[in-house]
Formats: sequence, structure tokens, C-alpha cells
Amino acid sequence: MNLKKIKIFVMDVDGTLTDGKIYITDGGEFMKAFHVKDGYGIKKLKDKNIIPIVITGRQSEIVKRRCLELGITELYQGISNKKETMEDILRKYKLKYENVLYVGDDENDLECMQLCEVSACPADAISAVQNAVTYKAERKGGEGAIREVIEWMLCYL
Repeated sequence: MNLKKIKIFVMDVDGTLTDGKIYITDGGEFMKAFHVKDGYGIKKLKDKNIIPIVITGRQSEIVKRRCLELGITELYQGISNKKETMEDILRKYKLKYENVLYVGDDENDLECMQLCEVSACPADAISAVQNAVTYKAERKGGEGAIREVIEWMLCYL
């Protein structure tokens, strides 16, 4: 494992950047909660010239707004096959899986995580994901897990 090779940091959203809960108001509005510490960590990635990328299976204006706020320009929503999207990203940047740190929490992240040399998950990820990752955060999704993974990675750069 060579964290100095990492050029892109890929994150899932629900259960990773958020606690996985989706709140729906009486008026049908959706709400999600993001941890401010994760946001600050993502800004630290950019300072190290590591590109933050979000790939999520759901489509959400909330996620779009949060990414805009954090300066994340690589946002892929409504993705059913995350591996295909990863392949496109790697071609775009002329990189390999060894240049990716992937953070996810559920089955739809596993294939990409297993292809990457470095992967991580929140403490409350499903067991199969926990057993497949390089680093398991002590924090849960939406409670600073992304920031913890970033800080862990930065210790090796």
C-alpha cells in the first residue's frame, strides 16, 4: 500500500458522507445531514492536489448543493454501475486503480473497493465491506468518517 500514489479520493454519499438516513417532510422535501468536519477534510485533499470525487446511486439536489459548496466538481449521481463510472474517471485522468482511495459502505461499492489498492469505510459499513477494506474508520457515516479517513491518509503523504 502506497498512499503517496493516491491522486483521487472517491466517496459514496448515503452511509458515508451522511448517516444514511433520508428525511422526508410532509411536503415531500428530502433532507440529509452532512458533517462539517468531513467538509473541512475534503478541502484539505484539494490542498494536496488530490481530486475529491463523489459517486452515488441516488440522485439528489441536496448532494449537488453540498458538492458545489465544497468545490467538488466531479459529481456522478444516479449511478447503477459504479465500476463503469470509475473506468471513465480513470481514463479521463489517465490513472490506474492504484491511484484511487475509495470510501464506501455497502454492496454497490464493493466491486470498486476491491479493485483499488486502498479503500476505507465508516465504522457502520456492512460486514462484507468492513472485511474488504484497507482502513476501517472508528467513526460512523455522517459522523466524521470521511475526515478520519482523510487524516489517516495524510499521515502517510
